[in-house]
Amino acid sequence: MMNRTRRSTRLATSTAMLALAMTLAGVTAVSAGETEAKALLKAMSDYMVAQKTISMSYDNSFEVVSKDKQKLQVAASGKIDMSRPDKLRATRTGGFANVEMVFDGKTFTILGKDANVYVQAEVPGTVDQMVDVVRDKYHKSIPGADLLLSNVYDELTRDVVEVMDLGSGVIGGKECDHLAFRTKELDYQIWIAQGDRPYPCRYVITTTKVDMAPQYTLNIRDWKTGDEVAADDFSFKAPDGAENLDPKELKAMKGLSDMPTNFSIGE
Repeated sequence: MMNRTRRSTRLATSTAMLALAMTLAGVTAVSAGETEAKALLKAMSDYMVAQKTISMSYDNSFEVVSKDKQKLQVAASGKIDMSRPDKLRATRTGGFANVEMVFDGKTFTILGKDANVYVQAEVPGTVDQMVDVVRDKYHKSIPGADLLLSNVYDELTRDVVEVMDLGSGVIGGKECDHLAFRTKELDYQIWIAQGDRPYPCRYVITTTKVDMAPQYTLNIRDWKTGDEVAADDFSFKAPDGAENLDPKELKAMKGLSDMPTNFSIGE
């Protein structure tokens, strides 16, 4: 339902008109939208944190830049189920990865389904603590982890220097509030569903300090909360014949990366 009043900052119907409007509006228009944009983000954050159980499916892509300055996208899809404060199951399937991650409040497990190997590590605590440990110690990430944290508003507004309210947009048939934020290191945009369930529908991060500013995009669908979410005990059962590797071997595990094997990281 188109239930939101269109504002003067709404996107114009052509690229030329948009560029002109943004140039003429200048700092005054940005400042005028900042308070509302932050309020919309805070409402989304409060709603997210209030949900004890969450289930969502997603499609994500990230851009890589070749040495010849060509942008290429790598895509994957998956599902995340979470029970606050300390349970999570996430899957990710792409052309080169088929991964399941499970956290039960004590142990984090990552399973490479195609290779039938898994690694387990003791990570007692909350989902927030697990996300930090897995990222900092094991250099792995959970899609959309920023949006699942208990302090999501603080995380999304950290080091922000510029805020814009870009009006409305439609993602997957759902009308959304479209917001843009800028920090010194990166830009991000977020589309938030309008109505009494203000969940994030799309999240785009632009790495402005990297050559050609590659982007990471997360599109969320099949949003469910509360009684809509199927019961899950979040325990891990190893598949038949699966090999349990030492955590030190996690970096070398096959089938965890979305990157094609013929890609190599440059300087």
